[in-house]
Amino acid sequence: MTDPLDFTGKRALVIGGSSGIGNAIAQSLRVRGASVTVTGTRPDAGDYLEAEDSDFTGVDYVELDVTDRDGAAALYGKLGAVDVLIQSQGIVRYGRQEFAREGWDDVIDVNLNSVMDVARAFHGGLAEKKGTMIVISSVAAFNATKGNPAYGASKAGAASVVKSLGEAWAKDGIRVNGIAPGFVPTKMTTVTTEHPERSAGALAMIPMRRFGQPEEMAGAALFLASPLSSYMTGQTLVVDGGLTLS
Repeated sequence: MTDPLDFTGKRALVIGGSSGIGNAIAQSLRVRGASVTVTGTRPDAGDYLEAEDSDFTGVDYVELDVTDRDGAAALYGKLGAVDVLIQSQGIVRYGRQEFAREGWDDVIDVNLNSVMDVARAFHGGLAEKKGTMIVISSVAAFNATKGNPAYGASKAGAASVVKSLGEAWAKDGIRVNGIAPGFVPTKMTTVTTEHPERSAGALAMIPMRRFGQPEEMAGAALFLASPLSSYMTGQTLVVDGGLTLS
């Protein structure tokens, strides 16, 4: 019997796979046989190793600035078609920066505009491979984020793009799904996870009384990328320890 989680012979690209959730997904795919390329904003993978808890074992690294509106198309020109496309890029601006035009634009460009840029660029290859695309959004897509209006709007937009492309691209044999993580310790969430008072407040809202781990988000991604979810498209899985249940 064929193992549905065996990705041997498959090519995967993880946008934003240089750290955090994206990095965990990249390594999970690699361990299961996929040929994996990850992108990041720094010139070289080595630039991450001292600053962040990144693992580039067995994966290829390429630099990509997703705010370059032609960057994704250029990357497709270099890599060609992939079977699995993970979009895990994202930024947030704290200190009410997102209420200003510059902060709003920065976050929307990375978290929403680039999602469509990448999808558009790799659509042809995904159709050729009958592949799958997975977009990492956030539970912020479904709740108010009073200090971060651009982050919340961009993640809601990303979840909506999953629905729209899931329907539009089904005829091409492409499945499009998403994951909405809750609190996961990464460089973006340290403002909460490494702050004792905020951390305690967040944990009190989570029925499982713990933060999620990047590897747990990777488990959801493996499911969505595999034949186990072959009848799913346009859906965003909420993986949050029960945070959004009440």
